[in-house]
Amino acid sequence: MATPTEQPQLQATLANASANMDVTKVRGDQKIMQRLAADALSASSATLLIAPIICLIDRSIMENASGKTKSVLESAKNSLKTIITCPQNFFFSKPFALIYMTYFGTYLTANFIDTFASIRSGGDIKAVTAGSEKFIATSTANMGLGLIKDRSFARMFGSGSPRPVPLPSFILFSMRDAMTIGFSFNIPPLLTPYLPQNAIMKPESAAQFLAPTACQLLSTPLHLVGLDLYNRQKVGSFGDRLRFVGRNYVQSAAARMCRIIPAFGFGGVTNKEVRRWAMTEIEKRG
Repeated sequence: MATPTEQPQLQATLANASANMDVTKVRGDQKIMQRLAADALSASSATLLIAPIICLIDRSIMENASGKTKSVLESAKNSLKTIITCPQNFFFSKPFALIYMTYFGTYLTANFIDTFASIRSGGDIKAVTAGSEKFIATSTANMGLGLIKDRSFARMFGSGSPRPVPLPSFILFSMRDAMTIGFSFNIPPLLTPYLPQNAIMKPESAAQFLAPTACQLLSTPLHLVGLDLYNRQKVGSFGDRLRFVGRNYVQSAAARMCRIIPAFGFGGVTNKEVRRWAMTEIEKRG
């Protein structure tokens, strides 16, 4: 029989043992279908959270670049009015479906890469990778789906009648997307150890916000030149295009930062946290 002084230690030991029994270690090669479903749930949850604001901002940037509206803010106000007054027209529209397709596919690819990595290694099913395999796979998915989205958006919201998107625009959009993916999925795990601990936000979450946001300072010129090449295919010298970038850089970079914070900031954190929770639940069920 335990003495009074030993009872607290005994109770703590029993509590720890009980907690350990609640979570059964699942090897990387077990419960694969459940984990793939968890990957899809995580990707869907993140996409539903971010798709409305991204759709609004992407349309605003496109319409401003084509001259259909006087500013990004004016277009954003018009889209916000539609969301409030006729939400069904917004959420069941082609632009929203294109945005959902792009980001769901990107997050799902990233999650699948993590799951297949743990299947091969037999390691922790909650582990998140940051290697070249993930960069190539997520970049390919994001660029492929993103180019479909950008081509449709350019035709819907660009100037003049719909026409093919020129090859230089495709190349610039691909470079833009590759940079964004690298800064969203590969840079944050590398940046996290260098960020200080604080009570407001975990270093992991802070890195997920900072890296893709900073990337927009570099990628916005690529985006603007790509749009200008589409809207003015047969006119405009190199100097004209540089002046176009200069006129629109600040508001477009700011808009893309506002866009990327939900896209790979809030979205990235949501995807990771929902996936971690889902994988923990799978472990609890043994």
